[in-house]
Amino acid sequence: MAVLDSDKFATKAIHAGSHVDVHGSVIEPISLSTTFKQHSPAQPVGEYEYSRSQNPNRKNLEDAIAVLENGKYGLAFSSGSATTAVVLQSLPQGSHAISIGDVYGGTHRYFTKVANAHGVETTFTNNLLEELPQLVKENTRLVWIESPTNPTLKVTDIELVAKTVKNINKDILLVVDNTFLSPYLSNPLNFGADIVVHSATKYINGHSDVVLGVLATKSKEIYERLQFLQNAIGAIPSPFDSWLTHRGLRTLHLRVRQAALNATKIAEFLAQSDDVVAVNYPGLPTHADYAIVKKQHRDALGGGMISFRIKGGAAAAAKFSSSTRLFTLAESLGGIESLLEVPAVMTHGGIPKEQREASGVYDDLIRLSVGIEDADDLLDDIKQALQASKN
Repeated sequence: MAVLDSDKFATKAIHAGSHVDVHGSVIEPISLSTTFKQHSPAQPVGEYEYSRSQNPNRKNLEDAIAVLENGKYGLAFSSGSATTAVVLQSLPQGSHAISIGDVYGGTHRYFTKVANAHGVETTFTNNLLEELPQLVKENTRLVWIESPTNPTLKVTDIELVAKTVKNINKDILLVVDNTFLSPYLSNPLNFGADIVVHSATKYINGHSDVVLGVLATKSKEIYERLQFLQNAIGAIPSPFDSWLTHRGLRTLHLRVRQAALNATKIAEFLAQSDDVVAVNYPGLPTHADYAIVKKQHRDALGGGMISFRIKGGAAAAAKFSSSTRLFTLAESLGGIESLLEVPAVMTHGGIPKEQREASGVYDDLIRLSVGIEDADDLLDDIKQALQASKN
């Protein structure tokens, strides 16, 4: 079914990329075929030839992502890390990139351990807007930001960064990792980003049963370059994973809104707790970047992610994380169930201590991925775990 530009998000989420097949199936079948029949050499029966190049289920998901991110083109990959890899692989050898310092550990790892192998040098900064003009070099080709950042939840004014970057050099790509918010809460392409990327493993799929990455862009040139690499490298998701992710996408608006409402209630409690040093949550009016949140986020919602520093240091963080009943101690985020982790020894453990602490990732920092369970039950779990952390 074709969606209209005037359709609201919920309608687009359910219908974008959905096509009734020849049998009239309301939900598309999973197309497991690796290859497709041709009438004659180089004349396929339909639009597909070989599933690495394109597959019906992947195409449906890519179309849906493009619509929900207000882009023109979407691409899906075997993981969020593969998405990052393909974007960076598209840069010329010898390029320079600029990244925020408070970035997902896997992204930091790729910049510093892999991209540099083909000559891409990366400069990290914890004060992007102020330092950007001085950091740009003649060979700078990309600026990478997360908003909110992982795990300290700083919010960046994407529009201001985009204007600053393009005033310096219009050929520099601005890439925004929108994983923490999803297309429901924010659309970076609206604010001048060239590419928006997601670990679709998180909110887009939303059920902790798929590893997958996606991106969207408005530029045909960027799309064709990245699509070529997607096919050439073979960093593609399976048809089944594409189907599952597309299924999850259809309830994105319901899940993310409830997670954000739950997270707001928990963050408000943590902000008043004597057992907490500091709380990072974009949905709190006291957040340093709340004015940007009101501009960039749907209904000024802060999303489902919270991080906070607990009194008692690393020992208290470990005790708290091992004492919850509903929050499962595990990496990842964005599922219907609540998770928690200690970034300093888990997702960000590979970043040198001095560098991660400069970004606010201390040993006593706990990251919560708030799910869609009952908010009062989650809050009770937090309260008893805080008490346990002191024993």
